[in-house]
Amino acid sequence: MFREMRRKKQSMSRENCIGVLNRGTSGVLALAGDDGYPYAVPISYIYQDGKIYFHSALSGHKIDAILRECKASFCVIDQDEILPEKYTTCYRSVIVFGKIKKIDEEEQKRAAIELLAQKYAPYGLETERDKEIQKFWQALCMLEMTVEHMTGKEAKELANVSLEG
Repeated sequence: MFREMRRKKQSMSRENCIGVLNRGTSGVLALAGDDGYPYAVPISYIYQDGKIYFHSALSGHKIDAILRECKASFCVIDQDEILPEKYTTCYRSVIVFGKIKKIDEEEQKRAAIELLAQKYAPYGLETERDKEIQKFWQALCMLEMTVEHMTGKEAKELANVSLEG
């Protein structure tokens, strides 16, 4: 169903892919947009237990695209260093494929926004975090992407370097 990676020697293990997802602070969510045009949007996220959570407004291009077609991909770039003397880049990235849906159940929505909020404001800001969530609660939409397939690729210069998750 999903294509095999062409340069297998540069592919990353699932464990290292998850490490990239856990380290990353933003990625690009790619959806089927209006009139058949792809729609790719930079977005913050949290990965947990085979799912990726995003926040969104209740309406707009992203929500319209998801309601029309639930299949999506999400890309996180972990490293991208230009090596001009070698005419190449030293890169590491992960692409996830899966289905994305709006979380309608209030308890699940709250759990998802809590996870996201903890990632971006983890220590000592619990009261402010709760106030911020409450302030935007009625206009907040949480999205859940179930990972169906994941690939990671890194420059051959990095292929033998062990990564920490």
